[in-house]
Amino acid sequence: MTKRERISVILGTRPEGIKLAPVILALRQHSDLDVRVCVTGQHRQMLDQVLDIFQISPDVDLKLMVANQSLAGLTARGVEAVDRYLQEEKPDLILIQGDTTTTLCAALAAFYPRVPIGRV
Repeated sequence: MTKRERISVILGTRPEGIKLAPVILALRQHSDLDVRVCVTGQHRQMLDQVLDIFQISPDVDLKLMVANQSLAGLTARGVEAVDRYLQEEKPDLILIQGDTTTTLCAALAAFYPRVPIGRV
């Protein structure tokens, strides 16, 4: 039996959800792919609305948001959380979208261990 390619789609905001939901649904139609959805919680309620419309349930929620946070704090927590996620999930590729803090964190965390990145 051949190994299924593992793709992790990492998102955190409503615009990312709107643009990546059709990609997630299309990828899930391929039996040779293991598609995992990781949300950071950057825009939790707004993202949940989009994912609900497309009937997508995250496999992992990093729950990064805290009260009165700074962008620097979010970024630091984000890079560390995505790094832990990548170590556990061991994806063959991550997919990201946009220019958000989530995208930056995911790209940087994937760059260090040389996980290939696809950007929509």
